[in-house]
Amino acid sequence: MKAEPAVQRRLLDLAEVDAELARVTHRRRTLPELAEIAEAEKVLRAKQDALTTVGTNLGDLDREVRRQETEIEQVRAREERDRVLLQGGKVGAKQLTDLEHELATLGRRRAALEDDLLELMERREAVEADAQHARVELDKAQEAMADAARRRDSALADLESTETKRTADRRLMVGRFPEPLLTLYDRVRAHKGIGASLLRSRRCGACRIELDRNAFAKVKEAAADEVVQCEECGAIMVRTGESGL
Repeated sequence: MKAEPAVQRRLLDLAEVDAELARVTHRRRTLPELAEIAEAEKVLRAKQDALTTVGTNLGDLDREVRRQETEIEQVRAREERDRVLLQGGKVGAKQLTDLEHELATLGRRRAALEDDLLELMERREAVEADAQHARVELDKAQEAMADAARRRDSALADLESTETKRTADRRLMVGRFPEPLLTLYDRVRAHKGIGASLLRSRRCGACRIELDRNAFAKVKEAAADEVVQCEECGAIMVRTGESGL
């Protein structure tokens, strides 16, 4: 295949545009923020689960506190009823003894219930402190997630801008190449990743392999307008004063 040396040299500009577009594609897939977000999602789920668990414990304790308070109120009501009967002076000796015994029993029962309630309130206070800590930790996890998402979106926007500009540049550039040369370039690039590169100091710029004596002799003997390809990677080797020919 033939192509003017100047046209071949323009392939290097096209290759640089394609390399930048490839870097954009690679960076879009490998943004560090993507890994941060994946990790932040795990942490966020763990913090949400922790808050749910402590919230469940707090709810259980609240129900137990209310049950205990209700039972204490019932005991107090019974005590008050018995005191009213005692103070009324209208009960017999046996009933009086029974009421006094019942009041003593109720007093002990209320004291035990109040001790239990105090213990429950202390446990609830500790669990409430855990809940507050869990909410703080959840807020931190949500903020970390939001921060990573903002940075990801900013990076993606920059990449999108670069891709749009370089894609437009490429559309303008490809019209300057003869169709056979562009077809060869695109075919090599599709299979090898790099369609053309500079031959510098007897080394292919695409695969970085130095040409052996026979390969170098063939390239040196080729006409200036002959399109030459690397025997190792197939990339079009653009020859300039840096090629060492």
